[in-house]
Amino acid sequence: MKALVLTEFGKPLEVLDVPTPDLTPKGALIRVESNGICRSDWHLWMGDWDWLGLSLELPHVMGHEFAGVVEEVGAEVSRYKKGDRVVVPHAHGCGRCEYCLAGYNNICDNVSFAGTNYWGGYGEYVQVPDADRNLVSLPDSVDFDAAAGLGCRFMTAFHGVVDQVQVKPGEWVSVHGCGGLGLSAVHIAAAMGANVIAVDINEDSLELAKSLGAVATVNGRNQDPVQAVRELTGGGAHVAVDALGIAVTCQAAVNSLRKRGRLLQVGLTSKEEKGMIPLPIDSIVLQELSIIGSANMPVSRYPDMMRMVERGILKPGALITNRVGVEEAGSIIESMGEFKGSGVSVLNRW
Repeated sequence: MKALVLTEFGKPLEVLDVPTPDLTPKGALIRVESNGICRSDWHLWMGDWDWLGLSLELPHVMGHEFAGVVEEVGAEVSRYKKGDRVVVPHAHGCGRCEYCLAGYNNICDNVSFAGTNYWGGYGEYVQVPDADRNLVSLPDSVDFDAAAGLGCRFMTAFHGVVDQVQVKPGEWVSVHGCGGLGLSAVHIAAAMGANVIAVDINEDSLELAKSLGAVATVNGRNQDPVQAVRELTGGGAHVAVDALGIAVTCQAAVNSLRKRGRLLQVGLTSKEEKGMIPLPIDSIVLQELSIIGSANMPVSRYPDMMRMVERGILKPGALITNRVGVEEAGSIIESMGEFKGSGVSVLNRW
């Protein structure tokens, strides 16, 4: 099969012919129809996250945001068959630990990830292990491009905004960093009835945020985002989202909150921070601020999110600005460290 292959960290990715993955008894072979090009791929390409215990054995085929069609299933698979349309939630639980048993497979003690623990959606085919647990049926009304982000960025934002910080109608929500994850948070928070302020340094991203429901935008190159958010909201946001994970966005998000505000941390750090960002502890104490983390989404939450997508309340396809072939995907990943692009790119041509 054709695949975009990581052969050396920080070096150009290569389009190669590689073996199609072998099918396991509990697995399903998925023909990839669309794969989202995510900033997490840039982190992996750079060799980041070793401080999280995450390391790739090279050569490797990345890709953790993909949807497609079941090509073949193993002998022990009972819920899916050849021809089924599916999306793959990229965080897989073991089904046995206390968190999986409580419904939180997203923070499983033995969690594994599509495109990291096994070859992913930058290949024409993916062998998804434990298919009965790790696949989600995709309705006919949701196209594959829109579905790709439902495996990572969009579902991560949904879980964070809806479940973790429980955004309420009428609240002020500032979203700091409007890449694919941040734009998803903008759109979902707006759909929940919140007043959303998008903060970024890219005007194209801010314009897209407006089309997704933001009532105001702040360009951090031109003005102090903390002061701007406080002025727009009359004292600070009820909820601030750090969707990037670098010191400047995390600190701006915390400092833009009003008293008893909630920080939603969904962005993961880069090599500069290595997981450690200084925060204003005295302000957190005296203002009774809450810091809430959110990772991926439990598979059990997919039906609710999917119903909102089917009804057109949520429109993940509206984030897509670029559809590319496999030969173009590598350069998009490599450019993500420059924060120049806007919206979501998907690979849908081989």
